Amino acid sequence: MPLPKISTPTYELDLPSTGKKIKYRPFLVKEEKILIMALESEDQKQISDAIKTVISDCILTRGLKINQLSTFDIEYLFLNVRAKSVGETVEVSITCPDDGETQVQMEIDIDAIKVQKDPKHTPIIKLDDELSIKMKYPSLDQFVEANFETSEDASNVDKSLDMITSCIEQVYNAEESWSASDCTKKELQGFVEQMNTKQFKLIEEFFETMPKLSHTINVKNPNTKVDNEVVLEGLASFFS
Repeated sequence: MPLPKISTPTYELDLPSTGKKIKYRPFLVKEEKILIMALESEDQKQISDAIKTVISDCILTRGLKINQLSTFDIEYLFLNVRAKSVGETVEVSITCPDDGETQVQMEIDIDAIKVQKDPKHTPIIKLDDELSIKMKYPSLDQFVEANFETSEDASNVDKSLDMITSCIEQVYNAEESWSASDCTKKELQGFVEQMNTKQFKLIEEFFETMPKLSHTINVKNPNTKVDNEVVLEGLASFFS
């Protein structure tokens, strides 16, 4: 006689980027093993790949393409899956800003960690009186490629340029529209390289103000007795 199957609870959350309701389940022992092995490797790309694999397995909503989700959607999904799987709190090690060295262990309620949205953020960038760009958010793969892939031939400028060109969705004016999917990487890079400093700064602001996991905590340095306000941003901050 076969062993009985263990029932798994299901939960719902609203996807930060669209507000769409997503059904998910906690991760299982086999998925936890994938995460533990990735974390022990201390390889950022392996950790990101493990997070994506676990989320793909735990999302029950059909038709959701993990590879097309923005970085902050992936981070928020993982945080909530982790909360229902391991526990509703996470312990982090905070370095007190006042002396830059004292470490304080803090416990954070995962429900308090939200995706923060900058009211000034917009995907539409007006380059001049005629030409505008519509941007899209980097996927987890694009984020990893730009931040964790190490190559002696690739400078920070090249990585930044690659990230920008991969996130251009459309270029348009009053009469015409050019879809980035119809352009080569070289053509998009050439377009970006034509920008002046002010126009390029507008592109950078899109990434700087992009929605992100964020939580502010107050930490008292036990050595100096100074109260510090610390802002944790991005998934890595909550698993340090």
